[in-house]
Amino acid sequence: MRADPSVVFPETPARAFQGPILTGRPGEDVIEDGAVWVVEGRIRWCGQAVDLPAGINIPVERVPLILPGLVDVHCHGGMGHTFSADADGARLAANHHAAQGTTSMIASLVSAPSDVLLEQITVLRELVPDGTLAGLHLEGPFLSESMCGAQDPAAIIDGAPVLLKQWLDAGQGTIRSITLAPETAHFVELVSLCRAYDVVPSLGHTAATAAQVREALAGLREIPGALGMDGGWWSATHLFNRMPPLRHRQPGPVAVLLQAAQQHPEQMVLELIADGVHLDPEIVRMVFALVGPQSIALISDAMAAAGMDDGAYTLGSLDVIVAGGIARLAPVAQETPVGAIAGGTSTLLENVRRCVAWGIPLADAVAAASSTPARLMGFDHIGTLTEGSRADFIVATDELEVLQVHRAGAPLQTERIDRADYSV
Repeated sequence: MRADPSVVFPETPARAFQGPILTGRPGEDVIEDGAVWVVEGRIRWCGQAVDLPAGINIPVERVPLILPGLVDVHCHGGMGHTFSADADGARLAANHHAAQGTTSMIASLVSAPSDVLLEQITVLRELVPDGTLAGLHLEGPFLSESMCGAQDPAAIIDGAPVLLKQWLDAGQGTIRSITLAPETAHFVELVSLCRAYDVVPSLGHTAATAAQVREALAGLREIPGALGMDGGWWSATHLFNRMPPLRHRQPGPVAVLLQAAQQHPEQMVLELIADGVHLDPEIVRMVFALVGPQSIALISDAMAAAGMDDGAYTLGSLDVIVAGGIARLAPVAQETPVGAIAGGTSTLLENVRRCVAWGIPLADAVAAASSTPARLMGFDHIGTLTEGSRADFIVATDELEVLQVHRAGAPLQTERIDRADYSV
C-alpha cells in the first residue's frame, strides 16, 4: 500500500570522491582512505581507494570526510514554517534541512481535527514524488491527553480505526508511521490497519504502565514478552520524552522498550532527540551502550524555529516561545511560566555532532542517523554508501561541518559549498 519510495531525479554527471568514508552501516568503522564512485545518481562503487576500479576517466575529488545522507523520521519544520497544508512553506523547511545533510525527510504532523489532518495529508503527499519529502508521520491524535506535551489537548481523541483508514487512504501510500498511545481505544485494530498499509506503529505520548506496553508489543499474537504482528517494525516516539520516567518500582514504558530493542533489533527502533535539551548526555550514552546504533534512530523533532532566531512561533495550533534556542509553549497568562518543551531547533547533523562530543563513536552516531532510520521506514535505497544505493551523501569537515550535500548525485546548494574547491 506504500507509494514507491524510489524518486527519479535528473541525470547527473559521473563523479568520484576520495577521503575518509563512513558507510553508515552499523559496526563498520571509518574507511580511512576510501573512495566513492557515483554514476547516474547511484553509488557505482565504494571502498578502499587503492581498490578503485581502473578505467575511471574522471577526476577524483579529494575531500575531508564523506558520510551518507541523513534520514530524519521525525521533524515538524524549519525556516519559520511548520509542516502543514502550506506546500511552499513545507518546501522551504525541507530544503533547509536538506542543505544541512538531511537528504530524506519524514514530515511530522501534530494532533489536529480530522478535517485539518486530511487537508495537510492531501497537500503534503504531493511533495513525496519529487523527493522534497520521503513520507509523512502522524504524531497523534490517538495519544494520552495527560502526556500530550506540546500538542493541543483538545485535539487528542480516542483511537478511531475509521478515521485512521481515512487518513491512510488520503495519504496514498505516503504515510510511513503513526504515534499511538498503547492505552488508546481500539489499539489492536489501529495496529492492524498500520500493518495492512505498511505503516510503522510508534509508541509514545503515553501514560501506560510497563505491563500495558508489554501487552501492546505482544500484538495480535498474544505471546507474553514477545513482539507481535508478524514481525513488523515498531518504534518508540522520542524515548523518555512524554512518557512516565524509569523508576525502580514503577518502570513504566522505558524499561520494556529498552528490552524490546535489545532483544529484537530487527523489529524495535528507539527515537532519541540528542539536542542537549530533551535528554541528558548520560541518557544518550546509556541507550547507545544498551541497544547499539542498529536500534536507535536519532531525530531532530525540529519545529519551525530550526534555522531561525529566537522569537515567537507556532506548533500546530499552539503558540511557542524560543529563547536560547529552546522551544517551549508560550505561557497562557502573563503570570504563568512557559510550558512544555515544544520540539527541537537543531538539524539532525547537529545532533550527530553532539553525540560525538558526548563520546558516542562517530560511526555509531552516523548509523543511528542514516541506515537505522532508513531501515525502519523500509527504505532500502538510502541511508548507506553501498553499491547500488542512491547517491545521497555529505562532504564534511573533520568537525562534521557541512561542505557539500549531494542527493542522487546532484549537489544541493549549501551556505559553504562555494567557499572551497577540494578537487585534485
